[in-house]
Amino acid sequence: MLYFIFYRFSMNSKSGLVYMWISFEMVINIVMTILYGYVYLSIFTAFFIGNIRRPVGFYIMYGLHIGFTVISTGAGFFVELHLFLSQLPFVVLTILAVVLLPLTIYSKNKRENLEGQLETANERIAELIVFEERQRIARDLHDTLGQKLSMIGLKSDLASRLIERDPQQALVEIKDIRQTASIALKEVRELVSDMRTAKFEDELMRISQILKAAEMEFIFEGDKNALQVPPLVENVLSMCLKEAVNNVVKHSGATKCEIAFHQNFKEVYLVVRDNGQGITKKQAWKTGNGLNGMRERLEFINGSFKIESVEGTTLTVTIPVTITHQNVKENLKNI
Repeated sequence: MLYFIFYRFSMNSKSGLVYMWISFEMVINIVMTILYGYVYLSIFTAFFIGNIRRPVGFYIMYGLHIGFTVISTGAGFFVELHLFLSQLPFVVLTILAVVLLPLTIYSKNKRENLEGQLETANERIAELIVFEERQRIARDLHDTLGQKLSMIGLKSDLASRLIERDPQQALVEIKDIRQTASIALKEVRELVSDMRTAKFEDELMRISQILKAAEMEFIFEGDKNALQVPPLVENVLSMCLKEAVNNVVKHSGATKCEIAFHQNFKEVYLVVRDNGQGITKKQAWKTGNGLNGMRERLEFINGSFKIESVEGTTLTVTIPVTITHQNVKENLKNI
């Protein structure tokens, strides 16, 4: 009873008091082991030592606990030989637990702590990337629109003054205004197109993290750096990959997700396959799984996809490369 009171105090204590209560537990362990053969209490102390966060404190208490456990067990053999021999296998297992349990728990806690720090660092990096992207967009807008809008304003004032005094020169200025506005519009379209583009390689990295968090095996086949398509097509392909993997995680109940990517001179292929419960045609077009949006995006670039439900679900996206380049040029003009 006294041991568990000390154990309770050690769980609720902070700072140096923890080591004091653990020391009391060790003393009780020694007495109970030598007199009564209760070596099993050492396992509770070993478990708690494994949860010590400070490396120095952990290794000191860990070493002391192993030493005291071995010494008290050895002394117990001299005091109660028959008692210890009768439970020798359990004594050996207890000593192994005293040696291995704290290290296992300490390593697990340390890994979780590092993973938490890594996640925080990744969130911070993501925030910095967003901030940097906003700064870049602000600079691009200033460089793209600022000068040209100022020029349009100046030439508009000049044209308004020349329209009665020198109509020919006023027409020249108006033509310059129109040309400058066209250039500015083109640059804005290019800027918006860059802002909307999602990188296929970045999306692969993101979904690998999602599948890892969902405890799914991730297999990728193909060369992620071999994608040679216009930015708009890469954006559509990345969005389709995102929707497909989201459906796998949310609805499939799978344990494995395979992604294959191939490109030849005619077509681009993206295959997302899982070993889940499959999907019916009715479920495929159900609102909320993103397949309608995927179809609309692919139709925009003359692409298509098909779904097969055999031993899981297989989604195959096909985009014709030759048509793609022509369509992208036409569609960008309409942005």
